[in-house]
Order: sequence, then structure tokens, then C-alpha cells
Amino acid sequence: MIKRLHLLETIRRALRRSRVAALVGPRQCGKTTLARQIVAPNSVNYFDLEDPVSLGRLAEPMTALAGLRGVVVIDEVQRRPELFSVLRVLADRKPLPARFLILGSASPDLLRQSSESLAGRLEMIPLSGFSLSEVGAPAQNRHWLRGAFPRAYLARSNAESLSWRRQFIHAFLERDLPQLGIGVPAPALLRFWTMVAHSHGNVWNAADPARSLGVSEPTVRRYLDLLSGLFMVRQLQPWHENLKKRQVKSPKAYLRDSGLLHCLLGIGAERDLLTHPKCGASWEGYAIEETLKTAQPDEAYFWATHQGAELDLLLIKDGRRLGVEIKRMDAPVLTPSMRIALDDLKLEQLVVLYPGKTHYSLAERVNVMPLSMLGDGDVGAMFPRPGRRRKKG
Repeated sequence: MIKRLHLLETIRRALRRSRVAALVGPRQCGKTTLARQIVAPNSVNYFDLEDPVSLGRLAEPMTALAGLRGVVVIDEVQRRPELFSVLRVLADRKPLPARFLILGSASPDLLRQSSESLAGRLEMIPLSGFSLSEVGAPAQNRHWLRGAFPRAYLARSNAESLSWRRQFIHAFLERDLPQLGIGVPAPALLRFWTMVAHSHGNVWNAADPARSLGVSEPTVRRYLDLLSGLFMVRQLQPWHENLKKRQVKSPKAYLRDSGLLHCLLGIGAERDLLTHPKCGASWEGYAIEETLKTAQPDEAYFWATHQGAELDLLLIKDGRRLGVEIKRMDAPVLTPSMRIALDDLKLEQLVVLYPGKTHYSLAERVNVMPLSMLGDGDVGAMFPRPGRRRKKG
């Protein structure tokens, strides 16, 4: 078992600060395991909304919840969105006898009641599967191939991992979506999801998938927003400002989990991945996800101009503009595109992530860093502030 002590402490701090904490992320990413380390599953304070007994106990939610003390967990809260109005009333009591940890597999945009009913009372904690810092740098290739979902990563073999991911996709389409009231036919959404996998890392264009599926472009955009809201797809938005250049203004689409990407592409083993045409795009998406987990920026974008200059990630964190370029090559060099990004975007620092082992400087404000160093989970090592000494690699 991989211990996620940092996440547990993050949850406990949120519960001390806020009346309601929401642990949100895709199904099977480990939310329930973490919650059960805070409140025992056999406790009267634990409600699992996929359990008929818990649903029965919540037939009269105000009566069931009002007398509880301490931390109360409500798992899979998206199944009963009407609970948010009850939680608002309970969270406003003075003194406050209980705090609530709610777990959800849909984003706040799909659970609009939460942001409206619990405004000012709710602290969101986004969760994905295992990060590279949790599994360790030596496991990077396995983590990239199998993805971050605990059961996929911890499977006894690559074949067993691939089988689990196939079952996950089937259950997601056939069971989870109908439970959320989403009526998109499973075969149509599977075809669309596979199309997104084949265009992983590209600037999004709705015309081709709409034509292939025989639906309108607004319908395809709705499908993409749906998969984004359920944490399956990341739409990385473009950064554009008043520059004397024509800039790309459409998002890029990435599958958030590399293991699900490989499953949809029919990749089951490392040798198949390394020879696949989407290998470079897969590695880029994997590096982006791990960077975002480590850096936890306030905002994240990509940047590209029609003249060819681009930057894989522009991060805004604590008022700093930080750049990340991802290169799957042995020895990255300073490119004209990097120079343009540094000047036009006024970057404080630019980090080039690559699969090697040596950390070195390319130019002032530009450093090359092994992706494996994200296994340390230290954003300070990635983007040291002026005056801080960088760890040698």
C-alpha cells in the first residue's frame, strides 16, 4: 500500500479551516481510501451513497445529520445533489458541532448546487491518482505506462493493469454516466473518447469528430465538456494577450490519465508505447499532469502563435509567470521559440523537462531538469526563488 500522508494532512488542515471540505476527483482515484483513514467506514458518521443502508439512513437527511458530532463523511455526494442545501444549514450552526467531508466524482461545474449553496463554506481539494512523488522516481516508466489509478498502477502485471482499465472505461460509460443523469449513448461517447485519445495534445478542432460521429459541432463540444467535468479530459486553455502576433485561441485536449490514454490507443506494454506514433504526445501529457500536481499553480495555460512560437505550459503562481517546455530528447538546447516565450511572456523562469538524468542551465532564467526530479515533489527545486541555491543533479 502506498501511503499518501501529504494528502491526509491536506484534508485534515482543510477540515480545521473550513466547515465543509470537498475531495473531488475521478472514480477509483483513492478518495474513499483516504476518507476511511479519517472516519472509519463502520462509524455512524460515514455515509456511502452507493450503499443502500446509507441511502436509507439519509431518507430524512436533516434528521440523520443534525445530531452527529466531529467529522462526517458523505461519499459519492453527486448522487444526491439536494443534500447541498441541507449541508448549508448544518454548516451555519453556532457553535459548530460537526464538519463535513464530502467526496465527489464530478467537478463543481457539474454540481453547480455545491458552489451556489455552500459559497464561503466549502474548500475544494482536487485529487487524482498516484503522483510520481508518491510512487517514486524509479517507478516513472511503470507509472507512465499504467497511469495513476491505484488499481491500475498496483496490478500484478501489465496485462492485469490493462484489463482493469478496460473494465473501468466500460463501467464509466455503462453505469456511472446514467447514474449522473447523463443520457449520451455509451457507444457514441466511447467513439468520441477514442477520437480525443488519437488527437491527444493537439489544438482542439470540433469539426472532424463532429463529421465522423454525424453530430453537430456544439454536440461534440458538449461531449468534451462532459469528459472534462468528470476528470477524464483536460482542456488546457490558451494564453493570449495584446502582443503584435496572431495567437492560437483554441484549447488543447489531453486525456488526464496516461494509462487510460494507452488503453484507448491499444497500447499494453512498454515496448508498444515506445514505438507508437503517439509516444511523444503521451509523454508530454504525462509530464504536464505531473507538473501541475507538483507546482499546484493558481492558473495554467499553453501559448502558441501562428508564426510557430509556442510554450507547453505557462504557470501563474503567487504572481509569478513561470514557463515549462517539454522535450523528449537526450540533450535539449535553447531554441528560438524559448527565447521568444521568455521575452514576450515576461517569464521569470523557464524549465525544460526531459527524460535524462542531469540538471543543467541553458541560459539565464532557463534550466533543463529531469522529469524524474518531480518525484521529489518539491516545487521550490523546480522554480527556486532568487537567492535560493538549487540542488545539484
